[in-house]
Amino acid sequence: MSPERGHVFLARRAYFQRRLMDAARLLPVLGAGMFVLPLLWKSGEGARTVVVMFYIFLSWSALIGLGWIVSRRLSGPETADPAGAKGDADEQVGVSREG
Repeated sequence: MSPERGHVFLARRAYFQRRLMDAARLLPVLGAGMFVLPLLWKSGEGARTVVVMFYIFLSWSALIGLGWIVSRRLSGPETADPAGAKGDADEQVGVSREG
């Protein structure tokens, strides 16, 4: 049996920031999937060029908007780690920082 460990605690702000970083990493994959999707459309002789170009433009605009939102949330002051945040988290868990 393993020795009993303390409670695992991850501050809400740090958890949210990590999920945003995951979302930022997945945006290129989402974009590739969105840009390849028109190749799968089959309607008689194929999808019309105007519809495909409109879809690609909207997808491109959506990716820019999502990237902007994620980058603003990651670089905003609410995600900045204040000097005492580590100590505050340790105190909430009950970990002693003393020798």
